[in-house]
Amino acid sequence: MIEKLQYITQETATLSHIDCVREACISGVKWVQLRVKNKSNEEYLTIAKEAKIICDLYDVVLIINDNVGIANEINAHGVHLGRTDMYISEARSILGENAIIGGTANTLEDVERLVEQRANYIGLGPFSHTETKQNLSPILGLSGYSELLNELKMYYSLSETPIIAIGGIDMYDIEPILSTGIYGVAVSGLLTNNFSITERLHTILEQPTISVY
Repeated sequence: MIEKLQYITQETATLSHIDCVREACISGVKWVQLRVKNKSNEEYLTIAKEAKIICDLYDVVLIINDNVGIANEINAHGVHLGRTDMYISEARSILGENAIIGGTANTLEDVERLVEQRANYIGLGPFSHTETKQNLSPILGLSGYSELLNELKMYYSLSETPIIAIGGIDMYDIEPILSTGIYGVAVSGLLTNNFSITERLHTILEQPTISVY
């Protein structure tokens, strides 16, 4: 099952990736994407091994961002691929048929490509400006999500490939985002700044939503 609340790790002045993984798991997060940038592959691997131990302890899904090799080496639950990373079929040949493989999308064409490649889920964004990622694709906002999902509904069953909103999402954005037909949200800074809101986020994401678009 693809979780409706996905947490993406980051480093801050006071928290390491491992601190974030631990705090997320303690708070009740059930899906962690380890996103390590600007470190060597060896450093990434060391962090990933420790993250896997923590996630296993709390029965939390661990997804590795971008690095299929590390995902395979630590036996992570899966990998999240960027728009310029390898094909999903290639990643699946390495990780196995049971691996969870998601991909990043910004346009209708991106989403269609990932659906055709049989991604397990799609991270669609950015919703708004975010400080946690450089070289942002064009911001979509609520109107972009609504327009894109309405187009998709003409050709695909969205229940088959959950679409996750990502990028600069705040607490007050979540219900309007869900009303567009989006399946769930991926957040980073929102939780890193206050892991105590995890339960509240779960409550919002699990309540029935009515599309207003």
